Amino acid sequence: MATINYDRLQGKLNILADAAKYDVSCSSSAGTRKNQGGGLGDASATGICHSYTEDGRCVSLLKILLTNHCIYDCAYCTSRKSNDTPRAAFSVEEVVDLTMQFYRRNYIEGLFLSSGIFKSGDYTMERLVEVAKILRTRERFNGYIHLKTIPGASKELLLEAGLYADRLSVNIEIPTKSGLALLAPEKSHDELKAPMEAVKEEIITIRESRKTHKKAPKFTPAGQTSQMIVGASNETDLQVIQLSSHFYKQYDLKRVYYSGYVPMLSDNRLPAIGTPVPMVRENRLYQADWLMRFYGFGAHEIVEPESPFLDLDCDPKLAWAIRHREHFPVNIQTASYEMIVRIPGIGTKTAKKIVKARKFNQLTLYHLKKMGAAVNRAKYFIATTGKNEHLAHLTRDNFRQYVLAQTQTKYKDQRSGQLALF
Repeated sequence: MATINYDRLQGKLNILADAAKYDVSCSSSAGTRKNQGGGLGDASATGICHSYTEDGRCVSLLKILLTNHCIYDCAYCTSRKSNDTPRAAFSVEEVVDLTMQFYRRNYIEGLFLSSGIFKSGDYTMERLVEVAKILRTRERFNGYIHLKTIPGASKELLLEAGLYADRLSVNIEIPTKSGLALLAPEKSHDELKAPMEAVKEEIITIRESRKTHKKAPKFTPAGQTSQMIVGASNETDLQVIQLSSHFYKQYDLKRVYYSGYVPMLSDNRLPAIGTPVPMVRENRLYQADWLMRFYGFGAHEIVEPESPFLDLDCDPKLAWAIRHREHFPVNIQTASYEMIVRIPGIGTKTAKKIVKARKFNQLTLYHLKKMGAAVNRAKYFIATTGKNEHLAHLTRDNFRQYVLAQTQTKYKDQRSGQLALF
């Protein structure tokens, strides 16, 4: 095995960890706590991010690019070939060594590995797969591995990647075909969707095989994800949400991530440098995504063609309830679970408590508050056994303005100016 120059490796790590931060398909956060001696661990290591499992556990990952060299010239990407930026590339052995060294020091529990595309999709994908293969077979590494699939890579390489990686992801990047054609003319939605289809088919095949052959190999057991950049082109929220809904139904994706475009490159096709990052819009898209995944909302209910952008003043569920007052008030004592979770201020856990508790008691606003409901919002939309004077406001002409004025959160951020995205 070749000797590794760690000073040179540190320089590469600084460049390629920084370049990886724009990929949000594993939730990232930064830490500055340093080990001053006598302590255990160090949260300041470059390239470490935090991802969260379905059961709420926080998992630290080494998040890096294999290289930021790229044959493509996508307008929105800091790694585009025409951008004057420091370039670097890891060897396969360097990534393996970094991962194992960080893991042995208890900095990380896994690896998130993406890459610019150098030479070709297959050439790049082969090296990503080789990293995962060596970690699993030679190093016997059983930590979490997330690999980005490379546009244009062969189906055979994608299927091999899924044997070693816990999760695969394919970034659709720009939500509309016209936007992608403008900003990344060398790519197409069909090309980007092809890996999703291949991975989905193999997941189904392996899942069926394991029903009869318990020792059949696992294939990307944590599923696949995707990411969209919002605000780089003229896409509407309706288009974004419809595409996400399509991905969930057609490709059985675990998550779609939304990344507000950060204007850092000068290009007349993009928002000007200094344009605020659409942070609130990004947050609303995540809330809308949650409604589709866990609350039974269809994309057509969340955003309507007549008004194709999400309401930035209130969350999508409250906005839907305000638009559709004909469904309210909801009788909390008799309504179905599916309708109860549509009440603003009531989440899935509280809705389940309500359905269970009402068998034994006549519920009031007091009971709902004890169960965890945000009664300051819910009170305008529910009927209980007791008197609810707040229902009189449902027929107000200025109902939206009234509700928003009465339900401002006490945790509202009072800072002015643009928030940092990273």
